[in-house]
Amino acid sequence: MGKVTGFLEIDRHTPKYQPASDRIRHFKEFTIPLEDGEVAKQAARCMDCGIPFCHGPTGCPVNNQIPDWNDLVYNGDWDSAIRNLHSTNNFPEITGRICPAPCEEACTLNLEDIPVAIKTVEQAIADKAYENGYVAPQPPVHKTGRKVAVIGSGPAGLAGAQQLGRAGHEVHVFERESALGGLMRYGIPDFKMEKHYIDARVKQMEGEGVSFHVNVNVGVDKTVAELDAEFDAVLYCGGSEKPREAGIPTNELAGIHPAMNYLVQQNKRVAHESISSVAWNSDPILASGKHVVVVGGGDTASDCVGTAFRQGAVRVTQLDIRPQPPEKEDKLAVWPYWATKMRTSSSQAEGAQREFQVATLEFVGENGQLTHVKCCEVDESRKPVAGTEFFIRADLAFIAIGFSGPLEDGVLAELGDGLKIDVDRRGGTSVHADDRDYKTTVDKFFAAGDARRGQSLVVWAIREGRQAARSIDEFLMGSTTLPR
Repeated sequence: MGKVTGFLEIDRHTPKYQPASDRIRHFKEFTIPLEDGEVAKQAARCMDCGIPFCHGPTGCPVNNQIPDWNDLVYNGDWDSAIRNLHSTNNFPEITGRICPAPCEEACTLNLEDIPVAIKTVEQAIADKAYENGYVAPQPPVHKTGRKVAVIGSGPAGLAGAQQLGRAGHEVHVFERESALGGLMRYGIPDFKMEKHYIDARVKQMEGEGVSFHVNVNVGVDKTVAELDAEFDAVLYCGGSEKPREAGIPTNELAGIHPAMNYLVQQNKRVAHESISSVAWNSDPILASGKHVVVVGGGDTASDCVGTAFRQGAVRVTQLDIRPQPPEKEDKLAVWPYWATKMRTSSSQAEGAQREFQVATLEFVGENGQLTHVKCCEVDESRKPVAGTEFFIRADLAFIAIGFSGPLEDGVLAELGDGLKIDVDRRGGTSVHADDRDYKTTVDKFFAAGDARRGQSLVVWAIREGRQAARSIDEFLMGSTTLPR
């Protein structure tokens, strides 16, 4: 905990943003960090709550020891704070930026709507660690002589690779794209997280002995059979990239795109990369001077909104089939779990028009080009209400309703029926492996992250990568000292 009476004496403060009129002119991060003294005050608000739900199963998936590092920050011990934070989280500078912070929802002070600013403190610790040179390679003292291949360099793959490398194994990470990070790099806009943080972690891991191979699409450029022959274990962290089918009639109109095609293209532009790639090849998609409709209400939809504004969209409308949630949740009914309530992202606050309890019926166009989106209101069971149809002008439409599983070509196609695939109630697929040993039905083949659990948060992927690394280390050596 921090100061005994801190939560009574100090108000909750979180970082401010640049004005929307300024931040939509660039793709850089726009959060204005708090000064060290103010961060210490926010850490001091951590109370002696008895049971810290913030880092239990209801709060932080990686079990960050939040009261401990809040106390360390309050006392000015930044070095110990980052060592504590790194003991549970390989990439706190990333989660401190893009995690939705279920820990704050679970904070005891959230019963009064004034939770400790946990996410703010976490990011401040990570940024201070870079500033003071605390982020350095930690190469293993001894090598085991065992080799592990990691397929995919998203948060699960990188976390697993770092843990396995520090355990003394020879680790090789294979990435389909030309740069590392998976959808952390290509799916998350730079205005939410600049990508030099990924580059810094890759440099650290190279210093720890991890080898990276880009532009290698496993299952196409290099077979799984080749990996099986060369390595003692393989960890599959291919993510969940297959867009969920919307079932909306399109008549093959131009101007309708899966959300990820749009986001990947813009991230590549910011990085001065070619917009063509193995999985995301498409003609240029730009929202400048256009009316944009985004179908979906989640984080990916919000990222499309912010990207469209920065490209110069005239108007952006976001459609959500769910009812508009209440402004305030019933704390006694949902705390310490994540509450369904009205939330407005920074991108939505930049001027998006939000429509709730609306279904997208059809895309309408002329001469092969999208011109309107036909919509209607829906009832509580999400069935269309007759007579409520209306049209929204649209030059571009992005489908952002989630992902239904890993891509079916490449790795999954090669392994075929030998790799058991689970199917959920919505038809989504995932590689069968439990969350204890992460073993699949193929010998020596492990799976973690979104490919195993379905689309989820970066923090869950980090957790799964760490836990899979422990299982692989135990599989190779008979025992392990890696944490779960």
